[in-house]
Amino acid sequence: MPLTFNLRHLEQRDLDLEGELSPEELEIKGIDEIVDVEGPIHYDLTAERLSQSVLVRGRISCTLTCHCVRCLKPFPQELELEEWTCDLPLEGEDKVTVENDSIDLTPYIREDILLAFPQHPLCEQDCRGMVSPDNNLSKPASVKEQSRGSAAAWAALNKLKF
Repeated sequence: MPLTFNLRHLEQRDLDLEGELSPEELEIKGIDEIVDVEGPIHYDLTAERLSQSVLVRGRISCTLTCHCVRCLKPFPQELELEEWTCDLPLEGEDKVTVENDSIDLTPYIREDILLAFPQHPLCEQDCRGMVSPDNNLSKPASVKEQSRGSAAAWAALNKLKF
């Protein structure tokens, strides 16, 4: 069920919104190959009516399952939007869609969570990446070894007759 609130409830006082959304409700499950949302998205928000808009602010949090971009090991990471704010204009070109006096916050929360996904998640700051059982792949080749291999490749190409 999407996160909606009724504008008429804001006529008297500010509205407190607290609860959970599932990743399926936000259509956020499996959207990224490296980062996935595990479990519910918790929100604790306050909506207040301004003259020509609604200001929603508060806290959004969830647990992510990230895959290290170096070693591919999965690890949990907390995502917290501590001071989340959303200004919803009720008039003008960018006005929010109002259906039956209700506004749906779901797309705004979804967008900000996606923007907050880590771009380059690492399980540890000094992760060395995938390590081969014989440790040959984990050692970088020396500059001499690289140039020797490069020279041999060019020599083989020079022998070709076109």
